[in-house]
Amino acid sequence: MKRLLIILYICLVGLLATTTFVEQANGTDFVEKNIYHTSWFCCLWGVIAVIASVALIRRALWRRLPILLFHGSLLVILVGAMITFISSEKGYMHLVPGTAVNSFQEPESGRSIDLPFTMQLDSFRIEYYPGTEAPTDYVSYITCSPTDNGNTPSHEQISMNRIFSAQGFRFYQSSFDEDRQGSWLSVNYDPWGTGVTYAGYILLGISMLWLLFSRSGEFRRLLNHPLLKKGSVFILFLFCLAGTAQAQRKQLPALKRIQADSLAREQVIYHDRVVPFNTLARDFIQKLTGEAFYKGLTPEQIIGGWLLYPEVWRNEPLIYIKNAELRHLLNLPASHARLTDLFDGSVYRLQKHWQREQGKQSKLAKAIQETDEKVGLILMLEKGTLIHPLPTDGSVQPLSERQVKAELLYNHIPFSKILFMVNLALGISAFLLLLNNSLRRNALSPKAQKASRIAGVSFSIALYAVFVFHLAGYCLRWYIGGRIPLSNGYETMQFMALCILLVACLLYRKFTFMLPFGFLLSGFALLVSYLGQMNPQITPLMPVLVSPWLSIHVSLIMMSYALFAFIMLNGILALCHTRQNDRVEQLTILSRLLLYPAVFFLGAGIFLGAVWANVSWGRYWAWDPKEVWALITFLVYGAAFHSQSLQAFRKPLFFHVYMIIAFLTVLMTYFGVNYVLGGMHSYANG
Repeated sequence: MKRLLIILYICLVGLLATTTFVEQANGTDFVEKNIYHTSWFCCLWGVIAVIASVALIRRALWRRLPILLFHGSLLVILVGAMITFISSEKGYMHLVPGTAVNSFQEPESGRSIDLPFTMQLDSFRIEYYPGTEAPTDYVSYITCSPTDNGNTPSHEQISMNRIFSAQGFRFYQSSFDEDRQGSWLSVNYDPWGTGVTYAGYILLGISMLWLLFSRSGEFRRLLNHPLLKKGSVFILFLFCLAGTAQAQRKQLPALKRIQADSLAREQVIYHDRVVPFNTLARDFIQKLTGEAFYKGLTPEQIIGGWLLYPEVWRNEPLIYIKNAELRHLLNLPASHARLTDLFDGSVYRLQKHWQREQGKQSKLAKAIQETDEKVGLILMLEKGTLIHPLPTDGSVQPLSERQVKAELLYNHIPFSKILFMVNLALGISAFLLLLNNSLRRNALSPKAQKASRIAGVSFSIALYAVFVFHLAGYCLRWYIGGRIPLSNGYETMQFMALCILLVACLLYRKFTFMLPFGFLLSGFALLVSYLGQMNPQITPLMPVLVSPWLSIHVSLIMMSYALFAFIMLNGILALCHTRQNDRVEQLTILSRLLLYPAVFFLGAGIFLGAVWANVSWGRYWAWDPKEVWALITFLVYGAAFHSQSLQAFRKPLFFHVYMIIAFLTVLMTYFGVNYVLGGMHSYANG
C-alpha cells in the first residue's frame, strides 16, 4: 500500500505540473472541463486521501497528536473542497438601475438559479485616486428586498474586497458596463464547503505551531542537537571595490544646475500619484538611456534643455537600443540612437519593421516595441502631454515637505544597484574562502586563525550594515508609496532579499557559513530584479490588491522561498564536503531544521491566500498556474518529512540532492509562472 501511495503521489504532482503547460497551450476552459472539474481527478485526490488515512491508522499516529492533527487538517481541507465541488453554486448577475433581479446565471450550463430575495442596482460608481484616472475601487449600491413581505428592504454596498452576504449567498463586485450604468456581480452559494475548509485551515495552523513548539517533537530535537552547537570559524576578509570612469562631458544646452534642482522639488501627477518632478524626470532619462544621468547632466537639466532647445537634443544619441538586429536594420553604428535616426523626413522608420514583426513573439518585435515607447515619451514631452502639474483648484492634496525630501532621497540613492554589487562581491569572496579554509581546516597557523577571527568580525559587521541599509531603503519606499511594498515583481524580490539577510543575521553566530549564503542569495535576488527590468516605479495598487491579506500572504510566501534558498545552498555545501562526515551531518541537521519553518510558511501563505481569494473573488481555489505550482512546491518539500517511512531521505547525500532539485519548483513557481505560464498572479509585467 505504501508503494501505491508513493506512485499516486508522484502521478498527482506530475499531473498538476503538466496541466499548467496544457493550460498555456489550450486555455483555462479546456483544463477546467477536461481535468480540474472531472470526476476522475476528484477520485485521484480521494484515493490518495483514503490510503493516507489508512496509513495514519496503521502507524498509530494518535500517539503523536501534532503529526496526526497536521495530516488530519489536510484531510479536512480536502473534504471541504469536495463538498464545495459537489454542492456549491456559482454564477453571475447583471444589475441595471430600475430593474429588480431574483436569479443568477450559471456560466457552464447557462441555467438560471432563483434567489430567495430580489436585488436592484441603485447606482454604480468608480472611485479614483485624487487627481488621477487610476481607480481605487468599484462600488455598487444596491437594494436587497426579501420575498417575505414581513422583512424590510436593506440598502447595501458591494465593492472590491467588500462582499455582501444574504441567506448563504455571497455577492462580489466583478465588472461593470462600458457606459457605467450597469454592474456585474459574481455569486457564490456554498453553505457547507467553505466552513469545513476554513476549519481545516485553522487546524492546519494549530498543528504547524504545535509541531514547532512541542517538546517531544522532531523540530525541538533537531534544534537541540549537539552538532548544531558546534560553530565553524572561517572567512578571511577580502573585499575589492572597482572604480568607475567618468564619461567625457560635452557641452549641451541645458538648464543651470540651480534651476534644475529647484525644478526637481516641484510636484506633478505621474503614474496616478503625486510625485516630485525629479521622479518623472529620472524615469524619463532612465527609460531612454538606461542610466539615471547623461554626460554629467541631471534629469531635470536634460528635460529643461530639450524643451528649450529641441533641435539640438533631437540630434543627441540618447535612445538606447540593445537589440543588435534592430540596430543593423536601422544602420546604427552604436547602441544609442538619435531621434533623427528614426525618421526619414516625416516617415517613421520603425513603422515598416513593426508591420512585418507585429504579432510575433520575437526579440526583434519586443525591441521595436520598446524603442517605439521611448520615441513616444519624447514626442509626449515635446507636445506637452508628458508633464501634468497639480490642479490649482485644490482637488489634489500636495505632498508635505517631508514626503518630498523622502522621495528625493530615495531617487538619489540607487539602493538595489549598490546592494547587489556589494552583496555579490562579499558573498563570492566569502564562499570561495570558505571552501579553501574547509580544506585546510587543520593546517591553519596561529596567524591565519587570528586573521580568520578578524575576518569573521568584519563580515558580521558588513552583514548588519547591509541589512540596515536595505531595510532603510525598503522602509523609505514604504513611506513614499503609503503601502507595504509587495505589489509587483520588483518589490517582492526586494522583500525576499531582505528576508534572506534577516535570516543570515539571526543564524550566522551559530552557523557562520550563513554569512556567505546570506550575501549571495540576497545579491542574486537583487540582481535578478535589476537585470530583469521589473517595474521599480512606485504606483498605486489595483483595487483588488487594496487588502491587508496581500501583505500577509506575500510575506509568508517570500519568507518560505528565502529559507528554501538557504536549504538549497546548504545542500551544495554538503556535497562539497562528502568526505567530512561530521560536517555533512551538521549540514543535514540544519537543512532538516530549516525545512520546518520553510514548509510551514509556504503552507500558511497558500491557505491565507485562499482566504483572501474567497473574500475577493468568491472562491478560495481557482487552479491558477501560480496556485498550482505553489501546491506542487508544498507537496514536493512535504515528502522530505517522511524519513521514517521513506528510507531514502535518511541518507544525507540523497536528502541534499533532493533539496537542490526541489528548489527548481520554487524557481518555477516564481519565475516560470511569471514569464512562461502567466495567470492572475503573474508579476512579469510588474
